[in-house]
Amino acid sequence: MSTETILILGGSYAGLSAAHWALKHVLPQLPKKEGVTYNVTVVNPSKDFYWRFAAPRAIVSKEMMPSSKIFYPIEPAFTYAFPKFKFVHGTATHVDSAGMTVSVTTVDGEQQSIPYVALVIATGWTSPSPLFTQATDREALEHVYDAFQAGLKSAKSVIIAGGGPVGVETAGEVAEILNGKPGFFQSAPKNPNAKVTLVSGDKKLLPVLREAISKDAEQFLKRIGCDVVFNTRVVGSSKEGSKTKVELSNGEFLEADIYIDATGMRPNTSFLPKEWLDNRNKVACNPNTLRVEHASAGPRVYVVGDVGSYTKGGVMDQASAIPAAMTNLRTDLIAHLNGSAPGGDRHYEPITKEQQVVPIGTQKGVGAFGGIKMPSQMVWMIKGRDYMISMLAQPTLRGDGFKKEGKWAPQAVSKVGLSGN
Repeated sequence: MSTETILILGGSYAGLSAAHWALKHVLPQLPKKEGVTYNVTVVNPSKDFYWRFAAPRAIVSKEMMPSSKIFYPIEPAFTYAFPKFKFVHGTATHVDSAGMTVSVTTVDGEQQSIPYVALVIATGWTSPSPLFTQATDREALEHVYDAFQAGLKSAKSVIIAGGGPVGVETAGEVAEILNGKPGFFQSAPKNPNAKVTLVSGDKKLLPVLREAISKDAEQFLKRIGCDVVFNTRVVGSSKEGSKTKVELSNGEFLEADIYIDATGMRPNTSFLPKEWLDNRNKVACNPNTLRVEHASAGPRVYVVGDVGSYTKGGVMDQASAIPAAMTNLRTDLIAHLNGSAPGGDRHYEPITKEQQVVPIGTQKGVGAFGGIKMPSQMVWMIKGRDYMISMLAQPTLRGDGFKKEGKWAPQAVSKVGLSGN
């Protein structure tokens, strides 16, 4: 008896969604062969799914965002698929595309070599600050939060680097918990408990959104005692006793009790061959089919989620990305198993309209959806109340959004040149 494995690296939004799609829509359509079984294996450094959306609130208060709402065991969500589903608690360290195996170091230190018939890279990203990344397990991140919250209670000055959604959301949560909720008619707190500064490298906050929405975000931050510095980057920081000295690109130095680097993502691709990556260290792929087409990658390698070159980031475009990549995986795999030519491709359709939803504290927020500006109250209802835990956390874990394959029209087999190889 032999087992053909669809191997998925990563157990966050993209990885778990790809696993559910494969179990529901790929395995049932694979040709039945005597002595051959099929399997979906997920490799992830943590046994828990981490609801990263809620990190800006989770870092400031366990009462407002308890751990039980942001960590969910992965394996129970796949009991419907046992024994066709396997979870490996470990970290991918090397890909041998010629031998079609991935080397994995398990949490117990065991070295495994996992063969695959198809590979899905969904390893996501790591933040420069440990506050926004589950690098190993739940317990380790909870200790990071405990230490941060202990220091935050007495902080009189906080500097946050990064004018994107993570930086703005974090600034909102930090400023509100330190300085209180905004008054109805106040443009800023009269006697703030702490000086909170957000440093943005752009000329405005939230570059994806229009100027007017960015201005609203700035005003909401000012109302809870957060000042914004524009067109300036943090170029270095160093601990000096209990303080952190922050060096800015304009030559100035600032000092703070707490410094938070929320400047963006670092793709988790260090274990992959350099020739597979683009100039941002993302996995270079065909932007339509999400195949990794570099010659050295070999057959049936795909990428989904923020680690891929095809996306600007964010979870919203996965409604199109997951079905596209996994349908093409199925088409290619069936052709391989049957010894026939693959059929037409399913294409990923990127979100092109202005779309981003950003809470600012527990009461306000800004955003746009489908190119339409959202009222602050709607941002609160959709995301600001609980960072979409009640709406999306459990459904994402269970793969509810991919119960059906969805309609699609086959396209010609795509061969698009890749940059950055």
